[in-house]
Amino acid sequence: MPKEVKQRSGIAIGLNKGHKVTPHQPKPKVSRTKGHLSKRTAFVREVVKEVAGYAISYSPLTFNPNTYHYNNSLAPYERRVIELLRNSKDKRARKLAKNRLGTFGRAKRKVDEMTKVIAESRRVGH
Repeated sequence: MPKEVKQRSGIAIGLNKGHKVTPHQPKPKVSRTKGHLSKRTAFVREVVKEVAGYAISYSPLTFNPNTYHYNNSLAPYERRVIELLRNSKDKRARKLAKNRLGTFGRAKRKVDEMTKVIAESRRVGH
């Protein structure tokens, strides 16, 4: 938001000199919302992950544990990250993900996601 403007005093001298007017409040710029995750985008990404195969929060209506297998929908580096995590090589998994994704923050997020995928597959019974 724009910073608050002090009310003018109506006097010609002093810190708040000037004619008394209602301050102009511009609308917030669209560029302020850049990078903000909208509800629609979050929903679409969740649906895509569900259809692709490794949704963390799956819909009970479309989920079939007999046909569910997370390896079908993972990229090769994601499968390798999962294998490293299973062998308790977390640091190596993060380094691999960092090399593939570019930043350490993205890598940590991906490794957490893969950890959840492993937990989900254990819970389902694979």
